[in-house]
This record gives sequence, C-alpha cells and structure tokens, in this order.
Amino acid sequence: MNPDDFVRVIQQALYLVLLLSAPALLVALVLGTIISVLQAATHIQESSLLSVPKILVVSAVLAVAGLWMLALVVRFGQAVFSVVPQLR
Repeated sequence: MNPDDFVRVIQQALYLVLLLSAPALLVALVLGTIISVLQAATHIQESSLLSVPKILVVSAVLAVAGLWMLALVVRFGQAVFSVVPQLR
C-alpha cells in the first residue's frame, strides 16, 4: 500500500463520517431553527422546549436510518479489510 492508497482510504473514511452524521445534524439544525423562531415569536424562553423535541426527533432519525448507516460502515470495513492481504 503506497501513500496515495492510504490517503484515498482516509478520504473515504472522512466522507463516510460526513454521510453518517448528516441526517441527524440536518434534522437537529432544522428543528432547532424552527423551535427557536417559535420561541422568539411567543416569548417563551424554556430551555427544555428546545432540547426534549430535538432529542426525540434525532433519536427517531437515527432509528430509521440506522440500518442504512450500518450497511455503509460494514461495506467500508469490508473494503478496508480486503486490502490487508496486499500490505507488505
């Protein structure tokens, strides 16, 4: 394995991290923005009003997307471990 192959594997790993974290982060961002706008409009400044729904929705997104995420991680792991015999 030369340095270019190693860099390519690291690039793929970072891209995988981006793909795995995107659904939860995007949902949390959108939900946080919506709830913050509603809090500002109604002058309700309760901190649990933001955190409880965000935890529930992000957990639901992770539960729904979990199998897809697991499949991506397994596929990446198999690809990385298939290269191991070629190492010298």
